[in-house]
Amino acid sequence: MPASTTETIAIRGLCYNIRHWGPAGAPPVFLLHGWMDASATFQFVVDALQQEWHLIAPDWRGYGDSQWLGHPYWFPDYYADLEALLQHYSPDRPAQIVGHSMGANIAATFAALRPQRVARLAMLDFLGLKPDLAIDAAQQLGKWLDEISDQPRLRTYPDHAALARRLRFANPRLTAERAEFLSRAVSRTLPDGQVEMACDPWHKVAAPNLYRVEDAMAAWRKISAPVLMLIAEKGFVNMRFGKEPEEYQRRIGCFADLRVETVAEAGHNLQHDQPERVAELLENFLTR
Repeated sequence: MPASTTETIAIRGLCYNIRHWGPAGAPPVFLLHGWMDASATFQFVVDALQQEWHLIAPDWRGYGDSQWLGHPYWFPDYYADLEALLQHYSPDRPAQIVGHSMGANIAATFAALRPQRVARLAMLDFLGLKPDLAIDAAQQLGKWLDEISDQPRLRTYPDHAALARRLRFANPRLTAERAEFLSRAVSRTLPDGQVEMACDPWHKVAAPNLYRVEDAMAAWRKISAPVLMLIAEKGFVNMRFGKEPEEYQRRIGCFADLRVETVAEAGHNLQHDQPERVAELLENFLTR
């Protein structure tokens, strides 16, 4: 596997862990991981790339080796963190960004807010959430109050092998070799020797405000950069909207310059399931 290096930089008062692959002089591409994940999740795609790139992948605040807050997170902080990250590594030219899931969510809204800072955007298996119509704003706030009254915890595993087995149980497409890599690359070992995912458990606490897809769609309509949307055949986009073609088209229609590709035989973590196909589609998009 092409080796990565990491460095720690200050981002808005926090210590941010930044992972790099490739030479510093190569064209830069930013890789943004999703919820309950970490920057090393892109390793298999990096392995499959045919061209030379400088790949820059942060662990978001509260993930991996970046600083954890130990209390509830405020989602708009991620937009400001991304702005600071781009200012640090690409101050003079717009960036090429690849985001998976939550990372795609962050990048898409940022591309609307700062169109001059984004040259191209690839979104991996994300087309917004599906709001729960049975919950109103007061109920959501009450749920948040209930959840912050107790310390959230993550599931622990006796060793990395046990975590690898759990990863393969959750995703049968994951090979044993890749599960073994992920069990070490996106986890941490506790003082007692047990293993848990390297994610602040406070990320499990739901936001106090309701998700409004209309707000997201209003942002998507303001994106001027070309957008590549990779949809996993068996991923969240098809799970949420596969039987609602009108809603799918309503959301897709928000993007002015969009190319959609379906990645066959892939679940939500398509960067794990079909990294060679993902790498091919990304490089076609980034070099066109």
